[in-house]
Amino acid sequence: MTVFEGTFHQDPATLRFALIIGRFNDLVTEKLLSGCQDCLKRHGIDVDPQGTQVDYFWVPGSFELAMVARRVALSGRYNAVICLGAVIRGHTPHFDYVAAEAAKGVAAASFQTGIPVVFGVLTTDTLQQALERAGIKSNLGWNYALNAIEMASLMREIHRELPPPTYPYLDGPTSGSPPSLPVSPLK
Repeated sequence: MTVFEGTFHQDPATLRFALIIGRFNDLVTEKLLSGCQDCLKRHGIDVDPQGTQVDYFWVPGSFELAMVARRVALSGRYNAVICLGAVIRGHTPHFDYVAAEAAKGVAAASFQTGIPVVFGVLTTDTLQQALERAGIKSNLGWNYALNAIEMASLMREIHRELPPPTYPYLDGPTSGSPPSLPVSPLK
């Protein structure tokens, strides 16, 4: 059997990243961004916005991350996308809706495009907890960047070693309709 895993020692000059950052709770997201940039830089990636390796996209908040993540992943320009945001619980159910939809949307963007999309959205009960995770105790922005580097490397390895999937119903003479699933009769 073969073991596939991402590494951190491939030529970093060949990797491209999209960073999508939510402005809402920017006290937190700017700290996450700083940690993310630090990690990328220490791994040999040029984080200069005028450079060629990292592009920055600012969105209003965490809810909007997924739409932009999917669009930039579909462009084919990036080896990985990193979504940074912060959703802090308040006194209304708004937190639950935004956190859940942001997570589902980012996961869907990754599944639909085949590009690693890292969910770097803090979901905390308090601002203090968010700040602790964005730099006071540790900076999870660093971890999100590390995950993106590893996943970009892993996906490159998978694409190099494994043949692309085939879909007989798309490529064959009866293309156009996928095989149907069995249906139970109504009683």
